[in-house]
Amino acid sequence: MEVEQKISVIVADLRHIDYASEICEMIEKAAKIRGTGIAKRNPLYLVQKIQEGKAIIAFDDFKVIGFCYVETWEHGKYVANSGLIVDPEYRAVGLAKLIKAEAFKLSRKRYPQAKIFGLTTSLPVMKINSDLGYRPVTFSELTADESFWKGCSSCVNYDILQRTDRKMCLCTGMLFDPNKNGTPNSNENE
Repeated sequence: MEVEQKISVIVADLRHIDYASEICEMIEKAAKIRGTGIAKRNPLYLVQKIQEGKAIIAFDDFKVIGFCYVETWEHGKYVANSGLIVDPEYRAVGLAKLIKAEAFKLSRKRYPQAKIFGLTTSLPVMKINSDLGYRPVTFSELTADESFWKGCSSCVNYDILQRTDRKMCLCTGMLFDPNKNGTPNSNENE
């Protein structure tokens, strides 16, 4: 399947609030299928992100097929593009890359001096992040905000994170630092 013109990837707004539960279900199903750590999301939390203009949503006509949101830590010093999900029927066609690129642009626009980071066990997401200018880092280079790390508690691998005093897990930490990386590999103005 190719990504066709009827697919749209946009900043979510109030029209998209009703999709929050469906997106949470998509995330939970993906976690079960992969058997790896994808933190659970609460629909009310996703509604909040949509209301704040901090979410990217993808559609094929009127069917929601992907999502990602922007979260800030340490008063905007750190930003994470979290909750990336792509409908299984739309995987391996470049949709995740489109969603992540839009989330990255939104993050850079709203928080131009912030370090953008992510945790993932997904090789394709690591490749996308690398293409955007992220680099692999140790967890010590990521936010120290306790509320971020608490978000990992619903992950099946949380015990590893706890046993290692938050120094490592199965996830790879990746970071885009605007002071070190400059302009990402992809064109932000597209």
